[in-house]
This record gives sequence, structure tokens and C-alpha cells, in this order.
Amino acid sequence: MSNLDEYLSACQLGITVTALGLGWLGKPTVVHLLEPVFERFELSASVVSALSFVIAFTGITFLHVVIGELAPKTVAIQKAEAVTLLFAKPMIIFYRLMYPFIKTLNGASRLVVRMFGLKPVAEHEMAHSEEELRIILSESLKSGEINQSEYKYVNNIFEFDDRIAKEIMTPRTEIIAIDKSEIAQDCISMVLEENYTRYPVTDGDKDRIIGMVNIKEVLIDVIRDESKKKVSIEHYVRPVIQVIESIAIHDLLVKMQKDRIQMAILIDEYGGTAGLVTVEDIIEEIVGEIRDEFDQDETPMIKRINEHQVILDGKVLIDEVNDLFGLDIDDEDVDTVGGWILTEKFEVQEGDTIERGNCTFKVIEMEGYHIKFIEVTKKEIVLTEAGDDLRDETIQEA
Repeated sequence: MSNLDEYLSACQLGITVTALGLGWLGKPTVVHLLEPVFERFELSASVVSALSFVIAFTGITFLHVVIGELAPKTVAIQKAEAVTLLFAKPMIIFYRLMYPFIKTLNGASRLVVRMFGLKPVAEHEMAHSEEELRIILSESLKSGEINQSEYKYVNNIFEFDDRIAKEIMTPRTEIIAIDKSEIAQDCISMVLEENYTRYPVTDGDKDRIIGMVNIKEVLIDVIRDESKKKVSIEHYVRPVIQVIESIAIHDLLVKMQKDRIQMAILIDEYGGTAGLVTVEDIIEEIVGEIRDEFDQDETPMIKRINEHQVILDGKVLIDEVNDLFGLDIDDEDVDTVGGWILTEKFEVQEGDTIERGNCTFKVIEMEGYHIKFIEVTKKEIVLTEAGDDLRDETIQEA
């Protein structure tokens, strides 16, 4: 494997020599075989020469391409290990015999490449573009080399660098926070209702988040000493990362790993709190939804009711909706389907509908101006390939 390019050159040399040899022998062989036929028709020498060339060129090209190229390569691809073991020794012998010639050819080719101002690249080390890797991934899925889950994981990695924190955050309106003036007992009471491990700590309101508290630390203190119930939450505050909401989730994850902090507060362009992101939120962008024993009652972001109806959480991204239903919704001002509906019809009420393409979006649950759930009815279900992948992995049966 360390000399793979040298052996590739040996293969190319063998193919070229074979082709030239067949061409050199082809015409005389055809003339010899067809000489009785030519004599019977009393053809002139020039006609015999032309016919011999055409027949030889056509026949040898056909045989060389089919028997010398296509068929062997197909067999080698499908039976790579067996073919490698069968031809390894003959290949090594040929390589050693032709070594000086192969080195000369490789050196000459590198020289020509440098003349054009390019750097020679090992043929087997040439990098694939993202699009090429996606094609390879899709073909591997179709052939059964990888399963649907593996395909989804790798595909999510491609999407990972393109996502920003704002797209995966828990929005400000849904943040459950504790004020620094509260005591440990208040924190414990809140946990009985919310079932979270970490809570942001505010100084008056959610636009002034000073850190976070880990409920485990509070509980351990209270269990050891009940008098700690009266201790201010401010005593347990730990730092959080505060970053702009447009930061790439890859960069945010690196920062959170470096600082060993599990929660980040996202700041909008006006300096207020836009939302929060946890390490779990980021990891879920690759491996999918992670549910624990407290997540049993959570409604999935995308739930299929029947062949023609899907329930969407209002926080589902517009890009996901476009992929799922083959639509072209484009709104630079909002990221979610709920936000898009509000921009289309600000005074929307429960039961109102909006038509887009061959889909009907119906608001089925609101909380103030927050659209919680939307029912999408498609007149004719023809999901795109991306939609099929998304449906298989994220749409759960009702």
C-alpha cells in the first residue's frame, strides 16, 4: 500500500503496452484470416488494406474494452480481495521487471505537471469534495454497505458546520430560570416540576443571566445539612458561556469543551438574551434526539398522523420543512416554520390556514403569539429523497 501509485503506474503501463501490441498485430492477423475471402471477391490491394484496418480496429477495440477493461474492473470491484490475492504475485514480478521504466515514466509525468505550475498529487491520495462524498455515501446506502442510521450520522456531520446556534437554541420564552435572590428550597421545589439538572440564574430578568446552578450540588448540600435550605442560590452559581446567537455550533462546541461548561447563553444583536444551548443540543444535531427518563412525555418535533398529514412543532426549521415536503419557503428574517407563519399572517389564530405549494398549514395550538403546533396536509404525498431520509428518522408514528 505504501507504493500504491507505483503499482497503479505498472497497471497503466501494462494496459497501454497490451493495447499497442494488439493494434500492431491486429491488421496483419485480420488480413491473414480473411485472405481467402478477399481473393474470392478479387478486391484490390487498397480496398483490402482499408477493410482490414476497419475490421481490425473495430474488433480489437471491442475486445480490449470489454475483455481488457470493463469486465475485469467489474469483477475486481465486486471481488476485490480474491482478485488482489490472485494477481498480487504476478503484479509484483511485473513491477520489479519494469521498475526502471516505471520510475522514468513517473518522473517525466511529474516534470510535465510542474511545468504547468501544479503540484503532483498521489493518485490514491486525491481528496474528494463534499458533493463527491455525499454521492459515495448515497451509493453505499443503496448497495447496503451502510445502514440508514449510519447514513444519517455522516450526513448530519456534513450539515454540522453549516448550522448556527440560533437554529438549535431553546428560545428565551421557554427558558426556565432561577433568580439569584431565591433560596435552595425554592430551587428544589422548581426541580420537582421541571426535571432539569441545570438552570440559568438571573439577576432580575432573563436579559441579565449571571450564570447557572447545578441542582445536584444544591441537593447534596441540603441532604448533608438541612439548614442549607435557606442558603441563597447565588452561593451555587457557576459560570456560563455567553456568545452571539449567530455563532457556528461547531465553534460553540469547541469553546464549551475547552471551558468545560455545559450551557451557553445566546445574545441577540441588541444585547438581550435570545436563548440557550446545551452540549446535549449540539450532540443531538449529529446523533439525533437523545431522550432520558424525564423526556417520555415530550412531543416529537415531527409526527406523522397518516399518509397525508403531519404535525410539526412550531420550532421546526424552514429548511427541514422544505426538504420534507419539497417546498421553496424562503424568508431571511425567520428560521422556524412558526415564525414564517407569523410573518405571513401576524394576526393568526388557532384554526387559521396558509396555503403553500400543494400543502396546507393549519395552526392547531398557540400560546399568545407563540405557535406551538402546526398541522400540514399535503394534497399529494410525493416526498423528496431528502424528505424520505428525514421521514424515516425523525417522523414518529402517532
